[in-house]
Formats: sequence, structure tokens, C-alpha cells
Amino acid sequence: MTPNLFHTDYPWTSPDVPLVVSAPMMKITLGRHAVSVSANGGFGFLAGGFDLTPLAKDLAEAAELAKAQGLSLHNGALPIGVGVQNWGSDLRLALDAIKKHPVAAVWFFAPKQLSDLLEWAREIRAATENKTKIWVQIGTVAEALEVAKTTKPDVLVVQGADSGGHGLAHRASLLTLLPEIVDALAEEGIKIPIVAAGGIMDGRGSAAALALGADGVALGTRFLAAKEAVIAKGYQDEVLRVSDGGVSTTATTIYDVVRNIHGWPETYNGRGVINRTYQDAKHGMSNDENVQLYKEAMQQGDSGWGPDGRMTTYAGTGIGLVREVLPAGDIVRQVQQETVQILQKSAKRFAS
Repeated sequence: MTPNLFHTDYPWTSPDVPLVVSAPMMKITLGRHAVSVSANGGFGFLAGGFDLTPLAKDLAEAAELAKAQGLSLHNGALPIGVGVQNWGSDLRLALDAIKKHPVAAVWFFAPKQLSDLLEWAREIRAATENKTKIWVQIGTVAEALEVAKTTKPDVLVVQGADSGGHGLAHRASLLTLLPEIVDALAEEGIKIPIVAAGGIMDGRGSAAALALGADGVALGTRFLAAKEAVIAKGYQDEVLRVSDGGVSTTATTIYDVVRNIHGWPETYNGRGVINRTYQDAKHGMSNDENVQLYKEAMQQGDSGWGPDGRMTTYAGTGIGLVREVLPAGDIVRQVQQETVQILQKSAKRFAS
């Protein structure tokens, strides 16, 4: 195996296995989850979302958790990252929090326009004296090239169409998107480490992403079934129940409508499990009625989820591969070990 090229910048990550990243999922992957992933040789991201008001508090708690688990600061930074949805985030709040508790990386996602990322990157780098690395998530070849030439991130996160939650409405799966981006960057003489995201649930998906040209992998939906995830039992049970994600999930904006979340760029939608909220919208129910029914479902607790429920279950098409709840650290190590075994087996199988 080629040594993990991220190990120099993030020395707590396992050096001899592929980098496994836990993607930031709003209100679900917080300090305990991020620290657990990093403490087990991966890279955990705390979700800041679009409202960064609680970020300083969340990072303070993460700092205490990291200390308790024996995770040392690297170059003065916490060994975790923070994910922000740039379209609704306040840069000043981000800077205030990160100055108090510098983190190893900030993951940018979904700006109103890509040029907005220039100020974010410049200000964060200056505030932390480049201790905090910049990761940028993109979903097309054009985005990859523009971001690489302007923002010049330390890491590029390539998100394919199988991802859960929000992403570009028009994008390809990793199978074609990732190698085309790798080729396009190479043609421009641009070298940026790439983390693949979207549909990766286990070592098989991880090995495939590395074969396509990724340097590491990010998992989101799989970590919905982590013990450290801040998630309702009804939501987590639904993740374990659902199979055949290509037909049981759909990309739509109705889940934002009923949750009263507005502001996402028009080019984005969100993939979630099909339920009554979606089915009723599809058959003509007004948004007002759907919103009211969603509010009523919120009072039902865990029974608000399920095929006849209305509560949102954001998840990717690989949801059928998520079959058990495990500690986040076990998920990291399992994916790493499976990836190495699969790649070694493939190399032996086709050795001349």
C-alpha cells in the first residue's frame, strides 16, 4: 500500500491505511463523533451547518473530549475538522470560534457562488497562520477546475450523485465523475489531494474510489448508524430498515420545505428516503398542508419515521448496505481493513 499522504498534515491518522473521513452531517456529527473518528485513526468532522451560533460551544466541548481521549493538538490545532454550509454561514462566527479552538481543517460546502469561498479561505488561513487546512466540496468537473485555480484548497472533496443529504441536482456518480476530475486536474498540472464522497459504505466502495483516483474517502450515511451520532432512534432505525436505495430514496426539495429551511442555492436538492411527505407532494398536496402534517409528525417521536411516516430521513443510495450500529471507531477501522484486503486480493488476482 502507498503510505497515507494525509499523514503529514494530520499525524493522528493511520499512516499505512487509506484515510477514512466522517462527513459533517448537520446536528448529527458533533464533538463526540468527530473526536471518536479521529481517535481511531480517521479524520472526524464536526458539523457546523449553516447556523454557526453554537460552533464555539461545540468546539470547546470537542476540545475537552479530545483531551480526555488523549488526542494531542497538532501544530496548535484540534485533531478534527469543521464543516460549514457557506450559503447561510456567518464568517465572523466561524472565525471567532476557530480562533478560540483552531481545528485541523474546515470543509466548505454549497456557497451561493464559488467566488464566495475566496474570502472564507483567506480569512481562515490568516486567522490560524495556515494551521487550519481548507477542504472544498464540489460536484462537477467545472467546479473542480474553478475551485482549484481560485480558492486553491488543500483538499478537494468530490461528491458523486449517490450521496445522501444535499448535493448538486445535476452531477454524475463517482464512477465517472472522479476519474474525469482526476484527468482534468492533471491536464492543467494541478496537484490537489482528492477525497471521494457519495455512496461509499464499506471497504468495497472505498477500494473502488481509490482505484478511480481518490486519495481518501468520506462516508456520511454509514455514520448515521454510529453509536456516537446525535440521531433520533426513529431515524437510525429507518436507516437500518431501508434497502435498495436506488428506488427507496429520492432527490427532492420537499424535505427542506416542510422543515422550513430556505436559502439553499437553486442548483441543490437533498436525497432522502421516500415517505408520506414526498408521496403526498408528488400527488399534488399543497406545501401548506404538507408543512402542517410534518409539524404534527414531529410530535409523534420515533413513530414519525418510516414508510408511512413524514419525518425526513436523509440518506444516500447505499443505505441498504448499512445493517448495524457500531462505534464510530469500529466503522473507521473496518473500512480501512476491508479496503486494504480488497486491494491486495485484486492485485494478487491479476498479477502476471
